[in-house]
Amino acid sequence: MVLEENITAIKGIGNKTAALLNKLDIYTKGDILRYFPRNYDKYGKIMPINTIKTGMMAVVCAMPVSMPILKQIGKKSILVCEVSDGSGKIELNWFNMPFMKTKLKKGIHMIFRGRVVKKGRFLQVVQPEILTEPEYYRKSEVLQPIYRLTKGVTSNLLRKSITEVLSEVTSKIDYLTKEIKQENSLISLKEALHEIHFPKSYTTLVDARRRLVFDEFFLFALAIDRLKGEREKLKVSYSVEQKSTTVEFISRLPFSLTNAQLQVWKEIENDLAGGFRMNRLIQGDVGSGKTILSILACLLMAENGYQSSVMVPTEVLARQHFESFSTMLEPLGIRVVLLTGSVKGRERKDVFEKIEKHEADIIIGTHALIQEKVVYDNLALVITDEQHRFGVKQREKLADKGEKPHILVMSATPIPRTLAVILYGDLDISIVNELPADRLPIKNCVVDEDYRLTAYKFILDEVNKGHQAYIICPMVEKSEENDELADVISYTEELTELIGNRARIRYLHGKMKNDEKNEIMEDFASGRTDVLVSTTVVEVGVNVPNATVMMIENADRFGLASLHQLRGRIGRGNAQSYCIFMSGNASKEAMERLKILNISNDGFKIAEEDMKMRGPGDVFGIRQSGEMAFNLGDVIGDADILKLTSETVKCMSDKIKNECYYRGSDFYKNGFGCGEDIMTL
Repeated sequence: MVLEENITAIKGIGNKTAALLNKLDIYTKGDILRYFPRNYDKYGKIMPINTIKTGMMAVVCAMPVSMPILKQIGKKSILVCEVSDGSGKIELNWFNMPFMKTKLKKGIHMIFRGRVVKKGRFLQVVQPEILTEPEYYRKSEVLQPIYRLTKGVTSNLLRKSITEVLSEVTSKIDYLTKEIKQENSLISLKEALHEIHFPKSYTTLVDARRRLVFDEFFLFALAIDRLKGEREKLKVSYSVEQKSTTVEFISRLPFSLTNAQLQVWKEIENDLAGGFRMNRLIQGDVGSGKTILSILACLLMAENGYQSSVMVPTEVLARQHFESFSTMLEPLGIRVVLLTGSVKGRERKDVFEKIEKHEADIIIGTHALIQEKVVYDNLALVITDEQHRFGVKQREKLADKGEKPHILVMSATPIPRTLAVILYGDLDISIVNELPADRLPIKNCVVDEDYRLTAYKFILDEVNKGHQAYIICPMVEKSEENDELADVISYTEELTELIGNRARIRYLHGKMKNDEKNEIMEDFASGRTDVLVSTTVVEVGVNVPNATVMMIENADRFGLASLHQLRGRIGRGNAQSYCIFMSGNASKEAMERLKILNISNDGFKIAEEDMKMRGPGDVFGIRQSGEMAFNLGDVIGDADILKLTSETVKCMSDKIKNECYYRGSDFYKNGFGCGEDIMTL
């Protein structure tokens, strides 16, 4: 098949370029075809300088009124030039681009395009593109795809390569029946792939995205349908009796369980002792107290002589769970062990032996729990925490370690119940919708750039009180194609220059090696770092009760559910916590969305409002943080398509389901759309 050919079969791609593309997980022609743009760019109209405002992507036709000046600040160079169009003047800045100086001629009109920012009382245009008139008018007529790049790989290379592969694609790749496409008003897969990369218009782009999102949700719905069919009321061969130990344990807790926690515990307890396999999702907002419910479930199973395993997405979270479980359960004689990637050598071998010989009642860990070498003895309960960070197949692999063990899935991602029933169709759903009474509500504020220095002073005040802070940036490093967005690396450098003598600052992002990430997270969790500048990698996986401030840069570019999830990293201790949403977009729509977070800390309410406000298919802007690792689909913004696919699958015959599933899986076999492993079910 053409799409299975190596990328070196594409004209102009040799081994050296192929190695660079491999860094983007592009190995075959199919991979490059499925490497969708992260955004699109359309050049707006030329505007007078006196009408431009902060946050705009401005296009001006102006001429330099002075010779450009090149300044050197440390390792950075800044090229500064003032231009005028008669209506006003504005300063243009280029960072580390000294060669731009040769393109600027005093008294010659040129077209400049760049993001407008506010520095002090003045507006500036940063990293503007310089265009000739023909270039500008050509680009203003079409949507330009923007791809995530790596050093040595250009957008032009990707566009040329994708064009070549598209010319080889035939209609045979389409796995949906003619009836399904007609009933759901879907364009062909071939057309969708062309239009997602090179849209003729905004309308054709929306149609293409709708088809590809339908594919993601449809194949996922088929996979869930298959799981559900295998799990209908499955009798278990082991018996579990309710024990007074759990009642005594609850009575001795230093806090009272909420009514919601007690209700969900009753549901779990009845499932475990009911004689049938439990398949239950506990969905609860951040801080609602789901962990104590998993501790109770493991205690009941241990009292009945069975093992339990708890799989979490990060080593730091695994260690924190290990400490919590050990502190609470070891005094009762329950044996808890930890198994992660960093447990090595003799220690790892000892853990394996304890698990196999049933010298461990509860095994807590990361993906290491599903390795072939791990042999359990009487594993009867499998718990996955932060479910949306795992693929369905990973959950299945862990369950396969026992003899049809009970399955308990936990998620802090707030999803409206109507959607949760579809996404977790193979599971019964319990919702913990109360927060503990001693939790202080987080205080929120939505601000613009004028508040920045005040925000830094506030963070330093909290550090001086002995507390810590997160600062979230949407990018890892500075991007020429999205230079208006804050990035972790340069942000940390600038912040260190500004306040580094008064606070210990470090940065974190997902491209780091696991050992380095774990070390940085451990330093922050233990209080050795005051301010952690990070991408959304901290959205899940660390509990730092001492952190009282979270400042989110470019907050207007994230989905509300993702912002709420990030905010959940603070407010975990006894001190008052604060969340600062920094927005570079002062538009009415952006501020209305963020206002929801300003007035509410209820994740489920926020998810419902997000669904109402965003509507289907938010094509532009940063991709929303997805609950199920979808590539294009957003379960909130695309809720209508999610429901449509669910209904479509329900009405299909088993024969058509199987045909669509296997043919669709063949095309999307590299994992696009449903998490990296769902297609191997």
